[in-house]
Amino acid sequence: MPDRIADIQESLFQAEIDGWLFYDFRGSDPIGYRVLSLAPGPGSTRRWFYFVPAWGEPVKLVHKIEPRSLEALPGREIVYLSHEELAEGLKSLLKGAKRVAMQYSPLGAIPYLSRTDAGTVELVRSLGVEVISSQDLIQRFEAVWTPEQLESHLFAANALGETIQEAFAQIAKRLKSGTSEHQIQQFIRKRLEAHGLLAEESPLVAVNAHSADPHYAPSEGSSLPIKEGDFVLLDLWARKSGPGSVYADITWVGYARSEIPEEHRKIWDLVKAARDAAIHFVSERWAEKQETRGWEVDDVARRVIREAGYGEHFIHRLGHSLGQEGHGNGTNLDNLETHDERRLVAHTGFTIEPGIYLPGQFGVRSEVDVYLGDEEARVTTQPVQDEIIRIQ
Repeated sequence: MPDRIADIQESLFQAEIDGWLFYDFRGSDPIGYRVLSLAPGPGSTRRWFYFVPAWGEPVKLVHKIEPRSLEALPGREIVYLSHEELAEGLKSLLKGAKRVAMQYSPLGAIPYLSRTDAGTVELVRSLGVEVISSQDLIQRFEAVWTPEQLESHLFAANALGETIQEAFAQIAKRLKSGTSEHQIQQFIRKRLEAHGLLAEESPLVAVNAHSADPHYAPSEGSSLPIKEGDFVLLDLWARKSGPGSVYADITWVGYARSEIPEEHRKIWDLVKAARDAAIHFVSERWAEKQETRGWEVDDVARRVIREAGYGEHFIHRLGHSLGQEGHGNGTNLDNLETHDERRLVAHTGFTIEPGIYLPGQFGVRSEVDVYLGDEEARVTTQPVQDEIIRIQ
C-alpha cells in the first residue's frame, strides 16, 4: 500500500492536482476500492472519506460506529458522529487544498466514472474547493495493464478464438439433426469453462432477425432453431480465472450455406471496412506518437458506415475499454452515446466493434481487441475475421 500511495501522489504532482478525495457510501464506489487495494468491509453503512494529497500524509474521515472502515490504509484519522462533525472533519481534511479529483464526470459524460453523488460534490465545493474528474488518474490505476494482465488477456483471446471456431463447427455438425441458439450458447459456455475462463454473462448467439438486436441473448424459453440458410452472430467475452485477470471480447458471423446472399455480403464488407479503418487509424497515430482521443476513433469508423448510407443503423459506440470487468474504466471509442475526450494511453486495451443492424432482417458486427504497447497498437484477437464463415 505505501507504494500505491506514493504512485498516486506522483501522479497528482505531475497533473498539478492538490489531492485525490475518495468517498464511499454503501459500496457506491467500487473503483475507489480497487485503486486503493481496499477490501470492502462487511455491512458498511456509514460514509467515509480518504484524502491522498499530492504531498504529505493521507487523512481518513470515518464514522464513530465504523472506525475501522479504513484501518488498512495509512494516514491520520478523524472520527465524526454528527453531520456537523462530518462537515467540520471534511473541512479539516481538505485544509489548504484548492483543486481535488473525485470520481465525478462533468455533466455525467462518462457514466462509468460518475460514482460520487451530486450532493457530495456540492458539499466539497461549498468548502471553496474545486472538484475535477479523476478520469485521467483512473486510467493509470484502473485501465493500465501489468505484464501479467496482458498475458491473462492473451490467454483469454486465444481461448475465445478457438471456442468460436468450435462453435461454428458444432452448428455445422448439428444442422441436419437440429439445434438452437440456446443449445449453442450452452455449448460455448461449457467450452469456456473447459478453458478455465469466467464470464459475467452468457455469450450471445443470435440468428437472423435476432442478430439485429445488439444485446439479444437466448434463453431456454425464447430461442430460435438454427437451420440451413440462417445467418448466425456469435459474441463471446471472458477472462481467465484468478485475481487481476482482464477480459477478451470478440464477435464473428457466419451463414449456414455455401452461397452467401448479396445483401449479407454487402453489409459485411461495410462493417469490415469500418473496422479496418479504425484499426489503421489507431495503429498509424500510435506509431507516430500522436495524441488520440476516444471520440476520434469512433468518428473514423462511423464515417465509413454513414457515407454508405447506413449511419442510422450503427446504433452503439465503436468500442469499449477492457479490464477486470468486460466493460473497463479506460477510454471508450465513443462519439455517439457519449463524447469521450479521454486520451488513449499505453498498456491499455479496448474493443473495436462496428455494426450495422437492419431491424427485422439481420445485423452484422465484427469485433476485435486492441492493445497499446510502447511502440505499436496490436490486434490481440487473432485471426481477424476476413469473410463471413460458411457453416456447412
